[in-house]
Amino acid sequence: MLLEMRDVSKSFGATRALDGVSLAVAAGETRALIGENGAGKSTLMKILSGAIRPDSGSLWLGGEPFAPRGPREARRKGVAMIYQELALAPDLTVEANVMLGQEQTRLGFIRRRDHQRAVAQALGLLEHPDIHPRAKIRDLGLGARQVVEIARALVAQARVLVLDEPTSTLTSRDAERLFTIVDRLRERGMAIIYISHFLEETRRIAQTYTVLRDGRTAAHGTLAETSERAIITAMVGRALSELFPRTPRAPGTPVLELSELAPRHGNRPANLTLRRGEVLGLAGLVGAGRTTLLRAIYGLHPVVAGTVRVAAFPDRAASPRARIAQGIGFASEDRKGEGLALDLSIEDNATLSALERHSRLGFLNLSDRRRAVAGLMESLRIKARGPRDRAANLSGGNQQKVALARLLHQQADVFLLDEPTRGIDVGSKAEIYAMIGRQAAQGRAVLMVSSYLPELLGVCDRIAVMSRGLLSEARPAADWTEHSIMEVATRGAG
Repeated sequence: MLLEMRDVSKSFGATRALDGVSLAVAAGETRALIGENGAGKSTLMKILSGAIRPDSGSLWLGGEPFAPRGPREARRKGVAMIYQELALAPDLTVEANVMLGQEQTRLGFIRRRDHQRAVAQALGLLEHPDIHPRAKIRDLGLGARQVVEIARALVAQARVLVLDEPTSTLTSRDAERLFTIVDRLRERGMAIIYISHFLEETRRIAQTYTVLRDGRTAAHGTLAETSERAIITAMVGRALSELFPRTPRAPGTPVLELSELAPRHGNRPANLTLRRGEVLGLAGLVGAGRTTLLRAIYGLHPVVAGTVRVAAFPDRAASPRARIAQGIGFASEDRKGEGLALDLSIEDNATLSALERHSRLGFLNLSDRRRAVAGLMESLRIKARGPRDRAANLSGGNQQKVALARLLHQQADVFLLDEPTRGIDVGSKAEIYAMIGRQAAQGRAVLMVSSYLPELLGVCDRIAVMSRGLLSEARPAADWTEHSIMEVATRGAG
């Protein structure tokens, strides 16, 4: 084994984050690290990277004791971390980012030629000579930026590479390129830990797996010999009877109608009708215009042509405040940047769009509000100490549930959901799918953007595909396959 972590434990106050976890990865092996949000994966990797110290347990790297005093020492000894949110300086060049923190100098001056040679060699090994060393990071796509992060690990002569949710914001084409790179690094003898909530993705890239649940090792083994159902059961601690639960529902009257809507100059007009009691999915590649369309409906982007009709309200553009009053709720794809106020409490976040429900003569009834939020937390199974807990203290899955709780508290008739399950575990996904189904069964309408095709096919009643700003006709989900969706998304047919 190239890397061994034995009986590692870590507590934060009264919270036991890790309780005797062991993990081993051999040279030339990719091990999937799987678990629900809050299971302990991040804490374990922070210990490996030297960001925090374990309370007990030991680490071994290449047969030698490994106890890094910080991330710099861990990287110097051969452990490289690539986080979901890439740690790059956007205004610096590719070369400067690759060599950042590991500059080669002589008499206080940077050895430019050595830098150029090292970066060119790393990009060549990754078979990406198309990425120019002098290009600015801000001018690169997400896939190319990840290649830069991996090139930095190669220059550092990393022996262990940790990839944390690396495909969550990548197109399918960039994801496949990443898989090819990971396979190539594994064949060169690198040990790779791959963290992902996409189980089908882990089967494509990894040979072995370890499941964490509540800070303990719940299961481990070989992926080829383990069923997906067994892995899910180990993750959530119970048999998950149905990943995409369906609720009986029948579409009713139109509640949202787009007529020749163009949110930007040059965009092709979109026509769409969303009915009560249905879930309508929007598929497409990243950058196709799906998010822009949702934000224009909600009033976050200007409408340059066409109309948005919400139920009986007049045809006109409106502000988010007006849309909320008309019964529309919006959950952003960027829950940390704009979907939540992380420094505020759960009860503040869940009630911000409808504080008037708990006000009287201009004063908030705090106890009434707290009872309402406690009920939402129970129904959505939000794991926290209570309504006063800060949103920043929650795992990603629980943060997403708080963002959705705001729409429930608002009592919205139309839910606009942009990537509602991005970056969360399979158990939380199933609970959010069930919530979406319940809302549709109660007569609410859901318009949902997702890049995860099994999710769209499993949850939605109808699906429309956007390609380069052109929205296809919405057809029943049963009429689509993953292949046909991608065909329309890439070619613009349909």
